[in-house]
Amino acid sequence: MKTRSAGMVCHLKSVRQSRGLSQIQLADLVGVKRQAIYDMESGKYMPNTVLALRLARRLACTVEDLFCEQAAVVDQPLTLVEDEQAWARSRVAVARIRERLVGYPLVGRSSLNDGLRPADGLFSKATGTVQLFCSEANLDNTILLLGCDPAFSVLSSHVSRAAPEIRIRCRFASSERALRGLAAGHAHLAGTHLHNKESGEANVALARSLLGGAKATLIGFSLMEEGLMVAPGNPCAIRTVADLAGHKVRLVNRETGAALRNLLDDYLDRFGIPENAVAGYDQEVKSHIEGAQMVAYHFADAALGLRAIAAAYGLDFVPVAAVRCDLVIPADLLSQRAVSILLDTLQDRRLRDELITLPGYEASRTGAVIAEL
Repeated sequence: MKTRSAGMVCHLKSVRQSRGLSQIQLADLVGVKRQAIYDMESGKYMPNTVLALRLARRLACTVEDLFCEQAAVVDQPLTLVEDEQAWARSRVAVARIRERLVGYPLVGRSSLNDGLRPADGLFSKATGTVQLFCSEANLDNTILLLGCDPAFSVLSSHVSRAAPEIRIRCRFASSERALRGLAAGHAHLAGTHLHNKESGEANVALARSLLGGAKATLIGFSLMEEGLMVAPGNPCAIRTVADLAGHKVRLVNRETGAALRNLLDDYLDRFGIPENAVAGYDQEVKSHIEGAQMVAYHFADAALGLRAIAAAYGLDFVPVAAVRCDLVIPADLLSQRAVSILLDTLQDRRLRDELITLPGYEASRTGAVIAEL
């Protein structure tokens, strides 16, 4: 058994937001610059004792409420079943069986959930009512997240470990659909992962345009590789988006409003390639997984998607861009307990450790405040 050093967890952001204070307001109250508050909340800087006490006094809480030591990470012996599938550092599903830890690798198709999702109730179209299977407390502790980052399920699991009563319901939606749903009040959070252009932060611009002036905060979740999923060995020798031209490669596209569709259109414009020069441009799928299945079953030569999904289906991958997925949170929901716990979880090293084991993922911006609208 090996113990690795513990880290510090900062809850300053969630406490500050629950008090209705901006970073600038809190900075003025404790006599520091806004950048210092930002650095503390993003984990770049830990305050000295005097500043920690001053923050606690101004926020009417204890220092331990703001800063606490994360439990030490303990490495334990594991019996790995199907170990031939494991990578050098693999995510695993673990259970204790007769005092022994037994694990199965979460790689390839085993990393995806193909089962039926349990329901929270039964809806009657005739009456417009729902027969709930869950309690009122369950509803209050449920977050509905719209977006299409496959790693949202990883975030959900870490939140539930931190607070078992909290649930995240992830509903697949393109970046545009997710933000429109958020603006309509149909979700607590939305995920968006547009690639940046010369004009600046694309996620921020899209959120600002679709939220209709509503106040919100963008928090970084993941960095991930987007590109073209192709058959093993890349038989069509695709190297860039330009190789899609000429009707020799069968593409499956994503729907209008999807971040990957925007990425493709941008690169086609850069190369001066018209849409009608790409075979399959008008053939659309609704998700990364549907695209991967089209390639895996030989119905297409290339599909837009993520390196992580390509790896899960045993496909090769042609990278096009690295993009950041942000969580967009309305200002009036920041103080909701379930949302506060999610924000705290984004600062947890264990979440970041798991994210960086996913093919094509990084966690350098996880939990960082990207923008406040």
